[in-house]
Amino acid sequence: MAGTAQAADINVAKNAGFESGLSSWTCSGGSGVNVSSPVRTGASALKATPGGLDNARCSQTVAVKPNSTYQLSAWTQGGYAYLGASGTGTTDVSTWTQGGSGWSQLSTSFRTGASTTSVTVYTHGWYGTPAYHVDDVSVFGPDGGGGQDPDPVVPPAPTGLALGTATSSSIALNWGAANGATGYNVYRDGAKVQSVTGTSATVTGLTANTSYQFQVTATNSAGESPKSTSVTGKTSDGPISPDPVVPKHAVTGYWQNFNNGATVQKLRDVQNAYDVIAVAFADATSTPGELTFNLSPALGYANEAEFKADIAAKKAAGKSVIISVGGEIGNVTVNSDASATAFANSAYALMQKYGFNGIDIDLEHGINSTYLTKALRQLSAKAGPRMVLTMAPQTIDMQSTSTEYFKLALNVKDILTVVNMQNYNSGAMLGCDGKVYSLGSVDFLTALACIQLENGLDPSQVGIGVPASTRGAGSGYVSPTVVNNALDCLARGTNCGTFKPAKTYPNIRGAMTWSTNWDATAGNAWSNSVGAHVKALP
Repeated sequence: MAGTAQAADINVAKNAGFESGLSSWTCSGGSGVNVSSPVRTGASALKATPGGLDNARCSQTVAVKPNSTYQLSAWTQGGYAYLGASGTGTTDVSTWTQGGSGWSQLSTSFRTGASTTSVTVYTHGWYGTPAYHVDDVSVFGPDGGGGQDPDPVVPPAPTGLALGTATSSSIALNWGAANGATGYNVYRDGAKVQSVTGTSATVTGLTANTSYQFQVTATNSAGESPKSTSVTGKTSDGPISPDPVVPKHAVTGYWQNFNNGATVQKLRDVQNAYDVIAVAFADATSTPGELTFNLSPALGYANEAEFKADIAAKKAAGKSVIISVGGEIGNVTVNSDASATAFANSAYALMQKYGFNGIDIDLEHGINSTYLTKALRQLSAKAGPRMVLTMAPQTIDMQSTSTEYFKLALNVKDILTVVNMQNYNSGAMLGCDGKVYSLGSVDFLTALACIQLENGLDPSQVGIGVPASTRGAGSGYVSPTVVNNALDCLARGTNCGTFKPAKTYPNIRGAMTWSTNWDATAGNAWSNSVGAHVKALP
């Protein structure tokens, strides 16, 4: 005789993974909420928080078959958690855990009585203890007539994606709900940038005056939908705030975007004596002339936003923060119209992104004055008349107006802020009187500055560059007193060495040092002395 087929066991709990909020569940005293993190599977889970007189009990009544056995289980995390069943018609059951930081499974079983057609399953915590989380509840046994939740299917792509308010750094989006979705992913230019449970999002961290393409997908435990139709949004222009004006007499310091044994500084730590802070250095890309910037992780910044905030704060305090190009081991090649344009465009993009208000040319491996002039003029046209432009040539680069560096300085004289020649890591050089002067003296500083002062640069465009400490350069360190005497000699005609210029240059711009970090390492002796002296020049 043929037997009667038995139906397969099912999970008779409804909304067992809390993907539909708290549907089918009741939590005491409003203690339960649907959360998107932490979850074990899918996009949602239960979080229930006990109170002083409330153990945060969440329950549902399930349809069961009489005289049947059911396996009861749930995954929990967090505080004390209990799992149980009541009204079984036989022996009610419960089990518990002290909880923990990861998901663990509670399980037990019960048998229904001869006339039992419904059972209450529940979870709860313990009075006054931390919140507990629950996911993937299972009451596995014969169908009691209520059936089981249908298996989810991948939702369709969201429709109606539209742009909301745009600021200089964010764009708001909204879209229509997708049937069966429990969450949504937001994509910017093809990359996922955000996951949300609602039908709106604001994408932040964007660059001013820049276009972005956005799409969204719908998700649930079955998977992720295709991407929606794209929309393109553009951020607004950034707030217009005038760049600081470099003082008549100014102190320039290079700030190290790396750790070489000098005191590591964030920009906020740079000494107040510095009027112009040159961030050293930009990096070259594989495209000739193109610049980028990589913030060193050695400096302790949590993110770029913190670095940008430091720049903004320095500027608000009247300091200029500029990006330096080059250095001892850095090189950027600008030797064609294409590379000149790439230089200007990328430099301006860095100014826009980070808030730099100028650029420093510290290229020490040769330059092409023709094309670098084109690059700087293109950049100036983009950045406007308040762009700070500084240069730090080596001594050999400024011995005569026939050198490429000197030609560059004269070519851009109308937009040039200051040339701070590096009076270090040099051999003996000629002064403007044709005599040879050795490194490390007042005469070396004044006689070489005189070449620039007497060959086309305005005194306001000439500064004296020196190391901040004996460790700041291989050679050329002089005490702050020597620097101050050289400034007095050029500005007032006092405290000169054997060389005394034929006239004074009271508008000489000031001094520069490598670096603010080495200055800090030496107890700020350089900026404390030279900084005050520069401010007291006539």
